[in-house]
Amino acid sequence: MSKLIFCVFLTFTLIPLLCTSFSSDTPSDRRVLVLLDDFALKTSHSLYFNSLHSRGFDLDFKLAHDPKIALQRYGQYLYDALILLCPTIERFGGSIDAAAILDFVDSGHDLIVAADSNASDLIREIATESGVDFDEDPASFVVDHSGYAVSASEGDHTLIASDDFIKSDVILGSKKIEAPVLFQGIGHSLNPSNSLVLKVLSASPSAYSANPKSKLTSPPSLTGSTISLVSVIQARNNARILISGSLSLFSNRFFRSSVQKAGIPIKHEKSGNEQFLTEVSKWVFHERGHLKAVNVQHHKIGEADEPAMYRINDDLEYSVEIYEWSGTTWEPYVADDVQVQFYMMSPYVLKTLSTDGKGRYFTSFKVPDVYGVFQFKVDYNKLGYTTLSLSKQIPVRPFRHNEYERFIRAAYPYYGAAFSMMAGFFIFTAVHLYNK
Repeated sequence: MSKLIFCVFLTFTLIPLLCTSFSSDTPSDRRVLVLLDDFALKTSHSLYFNSLHSRGFDLDFKLAHDPKIALQRYGQYLYDALILLCPTIERFGGSIDAAAILDFVDSGHDLIVAADSNASDLIREIATESGVDFDEDPASFVVDHSGYAVSASEGDHTLIASDDFIKSDVILGSKKIEAPVLFQGIGHSLNPSNSLVLKVLSASPSAYSANPKSKLTSPPSLTGSTISLVSVIQARNNARILISGSLSLFSNRFFRSSVQKAGIPIKHEKSGNEQFLTEVSKWVFHERGHLKAVNVQHHKIGEADEPAMYRINDDLEYSVEIYEWSGTTWEPYVADDVQVQFYMMSPYVLKTLSTDGKGRYFTSFKVPDVYGVFQFKVDYNKLGYTTLSLSKQIPVRPFRHNEYERFIRAAYPYYGAAFSMMAGFFIFTAVHLYNK
């Protein structure tokens, strides 16, 4: 009896969890594991966590060294996203390690990593595997003697006011971030061989990465706008990663602090940290920039049914519906750069799709005068948006023997020549035989 009660309890406990998990119908992450160095971060960074709570995320806070933590159980992942606010952790507890976190991302889940000057080798390894390299000097900070944040104590100019944002409305939202973002931490560079990494917040041309407490004896390894302060990655499986070189970036102190950038008279009552992190986390957790394609159709013009094959020179119509997730509902995606290829070894036809403004994209074209096995292909890659890769195979046949035209207009001169030759022969014969 006790086993039966336990099974019923387990069933009713797991059903709501499974119903709110990440799916193609509701792509926003909902169950998020937050690993902390210290539970005090729940208070000192509460504004950031509250912004996630208010958008419907279920945050599970655990210490990074907790021996009971796990990302999956019985082959199923327990969480849709992972936030690492534990820069000093040398070894995770439970069954989590760097390989497990990378497998988590490879399975299509999202990740946020916050480091600082005390970043451990483990955190650096995860960042490196994601295409980001932190400054190797463990005592280094990003220093900017021109773009620092003005404060009562000038200090060593490691408190930076940065406003060099990526130019992308889909990543940072359509509303401009007016106030600079406060940053104090370590810089990183992007792996040049990784084309998937993007700088979301960059340092100014006057910045450099070095130990502010020691005198420079050699040129810094990272200088100028090549230093990235916050970067994002969208993997080929559409999993998204955010990497920050500052844990304080997420703190209540930076969220509430006023900011004035050196050399600029305007003082903002509130920094841009809250708006910046809210908008970029919407992108990371697929509340924005997530596309789906449905109702892929093709048919001959004038018909409604999809044929088993086409004949060369047929006129056909291709259509697809594309929608973008707004965080709560699917909205029609409107763009003028979606293209379709009619492909066999190479594109024989490349057409830009027209749109009705309601999510439907369509075009029409003539099947090329080449027979074989073709594909309708849509490969849509746009900055900030998930990748759409659609492919549908269709054979194309030549004309049958009884489908050719009886008389070809282009051959009319040859027809005329043949018949005129026959007529001339008969006339010549008649004249020759009966002429005396």
